[in-house]
Amino acid sequence: MTPNQQANNLITEKSPYLLQHAYNPVNWYPWGEEAFEKAKQENKPIFLSIGYSTCHWCHVMAHESFEDEEVAKLINDHYIAIKVDREERPDVDSIYMKVCQMMAGHGGWPLTIFMTPDKIPFYAGTYFPKESKYGRPGIKEALEQLHIKYTTDPEHIADVTESVREALDNTIREKSNNRLTIETVDQAFQQLGRGFDFTYGGFWEAPKFPQPQNLLFLMRYYHFSGKTAALKMVESTLQNMAAGGIWDHIGYGFARYSTDEKWLVPHFEKMLYDNALLLMVYTECYQITKKPFYKNIAEQIITFIKREMTSKDGAFYSAIDADSEGVEGKYYVWADEEIYDILGEDLGEIYTTTYGITPFGNFEGKNIPNLIRANLESVAEEFDLTLSELTSQLETARLTLLQEREKRVYPHVDDKVLTSWNAMMIAGLAKASRVFQNQDYVTLAKRALSFLEENIVVDGDLMARYREGETKYHAYLDDYAYLIWAYIELYQLEFDLTYLSKAKAQLNIMIELFWDPHHGGFFFSGKNNEKLISNDKEIYDGATPSGNSVAALMLGQMASLTGEVDYLDKINEMYSTFYEDMMKQPSAGVFFLQSLLLTENPTKEVVVLGHDENVQEFLNHVQDKYAPNIALLVAVTPGQLIEVAPFAANYKMVNNQTTIYVCENFACQQPTNDIIAALASLGIK
Repeated sequence: MTPNQQANNLITEKSPYLLQHAYNPVNWYPWGEEAFEKAKQENKPIFLSIGYSTCHWCHVMAHESFEDEEVAKLINDHYIAIKVDREERPDVDSIYMKVCQMMAGHGGWPLTIFMTPDKIPFYAGTYFPKESKYGRPGIKEALEQLHIKYTTDPEHIADVTESVREALDNTIREKSNNRLTIETVDQAFQQLGRGFDFTYGGFWEAPKFPQPQNLLFLMRYYHFSGKTAALKMVESTLQNMAAGGIWDHIGYGFARYSTDEKWLVPHFEKMLYDNALLLMVYTECYQITKKPFYKNIAEQIITFIKREMTSKDGAFYSAIDADSEGVEGKYYVWADEEIYDILGEDLGEIYTTTYGITPFGNFEGKNIPNLIRANLESVAEEFDLTLSELTSQLETARLTLLQEREKRVYPHVDDKVLTSWNAMMIAGLAKASRVFQNQDYVTLAKRALSFLEENIVVDGDLMARYREGETKYHAYLDDYAYLIWAYIELYQLEFDLTYLSKAKAQLNIMIELFWDPHHGGFFFSGKNNEKLISNDKEIYDGATPSGNSVAALMLGQMASLTGEVDYLDKINEMYSTFYEDMMKQPSAGVFFLQSLLLTENPTKEVVVLGHDENVQEFLNHVQDKYAPNIALLVAVTPGQLIEVAPFAANYKMVNNQTTIYVCENFACQQPTNDIIAALASLGIK
């Protein structure tokens, strides 16, 4: 904020991103009818800017242009300016990002849209510098030229907007006469193989994103196909990421992406969703391999989340900024001499040798600690230490540096609570609690879930965002899909039928609000959401798995747990709805293909009745294994299942003892009291 600067129309908003712009000289409006009516009355186009509060290039454009009086005057004189937080309004962001990708051939944030008062774009781009340079048009030039075009050539504007309407209409998916088959899964695996970096792990060229949805898919593909290459791709990626600077070796947690192929230099912002999904990946990789390394990283992610991204009420914050004091990465990087000053000569020498710290630095003259070239055995030998002694000394150094780092100016935290992202973390914590047998993790998960249930539901409707006492925006598809996932993971941990009942209730509401009865699949916006110029039905994964892909997987899991075959019918319909998209680029929607792996391969549905020690012994054996093809339904008596899983309500307990029914694709074997026999029928020793 500049001295004596007047606040604009964003000042009453709760979004941290919008509030960052509340004292810009640009006369910003939030997305809403007031802005659109004003644009119509004054016959002005709309300048729409979409971003989020921890976005580095959003900050750059704000400082260069939106805080600049000259740029602000151009915007205020000729446009109605609207600011949108993409994390609050993913529906708005999704549509206009799609338009930007059509017009400019790429997308990203900040997203900059020039559009008519009817919300139809006629020009789109991402970051604009203030002045034209590096082959990029400057924002001043764009504002001036597009104002002239809008006022002097309305026919051209009409032609462009009509073509945009047609292009959006053409993206609406109609059901194909064809259906996806298991061959699509193999094609996706082959595509991922072609894009895999066999030196440093990960996919495609820099900048490299963790893409946890790829890794979750590959572990399931390995389980069903037995192809060890799939698991090797996962392990290589997880080990290289944890060695690189994208992993915070001092405070833990993963940054959003790496700017280079080695995972060395991150874009320093930390997102809740990345850490939630990577928690699941490292946990499952431990479950498959039993290698302590993956457990350590998973538990360190939780340590970071608990320390830096959890509110006093137990909910999880959205993101931590890349910038501190206006400088990207300043909070996280170190000068060589600084390490020695803090740790002393001896420990400093050990630490700098291990973590690649040099006087020259590896990032703008400073150092990002990393283990890319480290060999701990060699370092231990060099300093005449055992590996255990070296590990102990490095941990002492880490804690000392963390304590010193905490004296620095902390980056901005976006403390809004998003339903979908919180649900992801709840699901990850529940999975980690189950695999690592750690009760503290489920306590964290339950606290967050209680917060959501108490604060994110208004008049019976699920909402998308909470901040400072305000709950706002009807939930989107992702909110429902991820919340169902959280309930299922908690059920699979504790076998409390309350969670399964809640998952079923939310699933039925999701179908009612979002399902397309004509062509199948789920719309991004439901019957309760604001009607926009288009309603997306996305299957490709972005930074997170798409709502449709998560919804499909939850439909499959709930079908196995409840016996509701209608859920399977929905998935089968989706195999036709998204046939064309998935055949174009199978690897872009691999999370969805997990459903195909489950429906096209044998699955086991297990009903366990009883409450003695045999029940827990059986469950412990099953849960110790990575077995995505096994669904466990547990109750003390069959009568408890009448509402949530009526197919099993008539099952009988044999000999009044713990009784296990093992079914394959809903065809059940004879019930047994023999735990060993039941485990053997599941392929578990």
